Amino acid sequence: MEDFTLYLKLGLYHVLDWQAYDHILFLIALAVIYNFTNWKKVLWLITLFTIGHTITLTLAAYKIININIKIVEFLIPVTIFITALVNIVTLKKSKQKSSNINLIFAFFFGLIHGLGFSNYFRMLMDDTESKLLPLLEFAIGIEIAQVIIVFGILILGYIAQNFFRVSKRDWVLVLSSIVIGVVIPMLAERIFW
Repeated sequence: MEDFTLYLKLGLYHVLDWQAYDHILFLIALAVIYNFTNWKKVLWLITLFTIGHTITLTLAAYKIININIKIVEFLIPVTIFITALVNIVTLKKSKQKSSNINLIFAFFFGLIHGLGFSNYFRMLMDDTESKLLPLLEFAIGIEIAQVIIVFGILILGYIAQNFFRVSKRDWVLVLSSIVIGVVIPMLAERIFW
């Protein structure tokens, strides 16, 4: 039970760590286009991201892949930037099309985000004989943390749109623009060439 809590907490803190806010920025960019009426899609969004994240962590834990961390650290803000930019560009497009794009982003960009934690996780798991259970426990921690973050985003969106009468369009535009503004310096800091 101690190991379960260890890896569960590790997954929770991986997402909820304010110093590693790139995960939170990505979740904001992914979830800002949704509201509570889309709860099924939102759940899929979170789960697809966790699946992608877990796949690359598993591959790294079993030493199947090993990617240069400098490239991955650059690609993470690229994924955030692309997601937020697509939110802005597709504002006038159909809601169905843009929300489907975010579902695809959640999975494929989850693969990249998982690589960002893979070196540390591989070192942590090096002496562990059975890696599968800790990986699943870690994934559960990530899933719970993402539900917390996305639920918070949905609550803020609900308050902004229903109490302050901010239009859905403006909500998506402002939050996506803020995410882009925060991520541009991250991109500049992490250039690897």
